[in-house]
Amino acid sequence: MKPMREALMRQFLDLDRYPLDRPGSTPWGALVARCRADLARDGMFNLEAIMDPAAAERAAADLTEKFAAESFHHARDHNIYFTDAIAELPDDHPALTRFTTSNDTLCNDQVKGTPMDLLYRWLPFATFLAAAMDKPALFTMDDPLAGLNVMSYREGQQLNWHFDRSEFTTTLMLCAPDEGGEFLYRTDLRSAGDPNYDGVARLLRGDDPDQRSLTLKPGTLNVFRGKNTPHRVAPVRGPRARVIAVFSFYERPGVSFSDEERIAFYGRAC
Repeated sequence: MKPMREALMRQFLDLDRYPLDRPGSTPWGALVARCRADLARDGMFNLEAIMDPAAAERAAADLTEKFAAESFHHARDHNIYFTDAIAELPDDHPALTRFTTSNDTLCNDQVKGTPMDLLYRWLPFATFLAAAMDKPALFTMDDPLAGLNVMSYREGQQLNWHFDRSEFTTTLMLCAPDEGGEFLYRTDLRSAGDPNYDGVARLLRGDDPDQRSLTLKPGTLNVFRGKNTPHRVAPVRGPRARVIAVFSFYERPGVSFSDEERIAFYGRAC
C-alpha cells in the first residue's frame, strides 16, 4: 500500500526536489533545516512548485462548478483582531479600524478525493510540517467541514488585515488571479509582551515602511507564522479567481469545531 501511495503522490508532487517521502534522510533533513531558517528569518517558508503548477490549476478548474453551486459565501465586517473591542483601547482608536473580508469557501466534505485532500491525509506531509515548525507531531482534524478548505477570491473580493489565532497557517496556491491578490504582511509587528497598538494603527494607515508584498505562483506551498504578523490578501482584479487550499493541523489528535463555530465559518453545522 505504501509504494502505491508514494507513486500516487508523485503524480502531482515534486518529491525529487522536495523529498517529503523520505523522512530522516539527508535530503529531507536539509529541506527541514532550510525551512526552519526561513521561518526564523522571514516568518514564513515557501516551497515553489511542490505541486506541479499545471496540476494545481487543473485542481482549481475542477472545482469551478462546485464553487458556483455549493460554496459558502463568507462576508464579514471586522477589525484586525476579529473582536468587538479591546479593553485598553477606546472604540475609535485607529488600531480598531474596521473593514470587509469576502470569499467563497468549499469545505472538507466537498473536496474529497482531490489532490489537496490526498496531500492533507498523507502522513509524511504532517511529519514534514511538524519537523519544519519544530513541533513533536501534527495531526489532521476530525471535523467534517474544517481541516481542509479551498477558498476562492473573485474580482473585488479580498481577505483583509488580521492576526491569526493559530501560530502557523499552511496554504497551497492553486490558481493566481490576472491582477491583484497579493499577499501583504508585516513581520512581527507585535509580541506577547507588547501589543504595539500605535504600530498597528500606522500599518492600517499605510504608513509602515516594513510592510512586504508576496505574489505566490500556482503550486506553491506557503507556511506562515501569522500570530504576531498581520497580513492580508489584496483585492482581486480581473475574471480569473485566486484559489487557495488551506490545511489545518493541530498538535493533538481528534480536534473538531463546535456546531456554532461551523455555522459561523461555513454557514452549516454538518
